[in-house]
Amino acid sequence: MVAMMEEKHQTESTYAKLTRTGMTARELFDALPPIPDLRVEVIEGKMLVSPMGSPEHAWMAVELDHVLWPFYRERGWRGAPGGLNICIEGPRDSCAPDFVLVPPDCPRWGVGELLSSGVVMAAEVVSSGSVYADRVEKRRTYALGRVPVYLLIDPIADEPSVTVFSEIKDGAYQLMTTVTIGSPIRLPAPVDFELDTSIFKM
Repeated sequence: MVAMMEEKHQTESTYAKLTRTGMTARELFDALPPIPDLRVEVIEGKMLVSPMGSPEHAWMAVELDHVLWPFYRERGWRGAPGGLNICIEGPRDSCAPDFVLVPPDCPRWGVGELLSSGVVMAAEVVSSGSVYADRVEKRRTYALGRVPVYLLIDPIADEPSVTVFSEIKDGAYQLMTTVTIGSPIRLPAPVDFELDTSIFKM
């Protein structure tokens, strides 16, 4: 709870500073050069700058990519464990998921961002600094951007779990399926894949 309150306070402080400069978070995001070892996102109109996750955090995203690689290559799709931003159509928020799955013709916003309506699935691995963003804000943001499947890997929950959000209606995910890490979970259409979550045991 303390970590969530500190994270929310830092987010609100960043938002207040941006408001005083007259720039929106998105305008500042567009003006920033790449910042090594930091993840920069705009979520619900607020800029979030956070350090890259732990090695375990990165390994979970890479394990997901390894498991899905034969599947998505067979379909002609592309996957990436980190390093890509998704521009959320409408508010133009920009999220940097831990893993993203797209068709090869996924539309883009400018050169560096994928447009959310073309994304097949986004996945996040919860860390101590991303609890509220991953569990709450990104769930709303990805649904708003019409990302059909949101995979939330939560190794720091009281009972480590994996949750799949799907079936968007009125800008929100209507279906949520959760299993403890180690159990299989179905990634629904358009992915349609049975995922063995034991790959996330570290």
